[in-house]
Amino acid sequence: MTDNSDDRPLYERDPVAWQAYLAEGNAKQARKRVGADVLIRDEQGNVLLVNPRYKPDWDIPGGMVEANEAPHQAAEREVQEELSIYLQVGRLLVVDWVAPHGPWDDSLMLIFDGGILDGDRVSAIRLAESELLAHSFSSADSAKALLRPYVWSRLKHAIAAATTENCYYLLNGVATAQ
Repeated sequence: MTDNSDDRPLYERDPVAWQAYLAEGNAKQARKRVGADVLIRDEQGNVLLVNPRYKPDWDIPGGMVEANEAPHQAAEREVQEELSIYLQVGRLLVVDWVAPHGPWDDSLMLIFDGGILDGDRVSAIRLAESELLAHSFSSADSAKALLRPYVWSRLKHAIAAATTENCYYLLNGVATAQ
């Protein structure tokens, strides 16, 4: 007895059905908001914070990743747009999963290493006045006082990760077991 069934995978035996299957999966799978921030330090070890026009609290430089944009490229784009400096960001320091809250679905917030700026690079910062009121290089203690607690937690872990080989995974700003 011979088996006439076609055991080839769907993408080989029916490319049109395969494309429909992929489109359906793409339409139904979760889409997450992703933020890409950057830890930038000066030569004294202070961290760069920004004061956005569109929210009441200080923040870390960066912003939201656009559709189909790589997170590290979003971080570089946001720094250039907000501060008028180009940085090639380094490694990923923090991933924070943020649970749904208020009108927002869950999100992933990332922090990349932006390195240490020398005096000339610090002097080159020019704020995008439509987005930012001010910027400041702040000590860790000052940053803690200026930032919302969950943003401070992300930044604190990013500072620790920048001096080690760690990358921290947080849940709502709280570190999980590594």
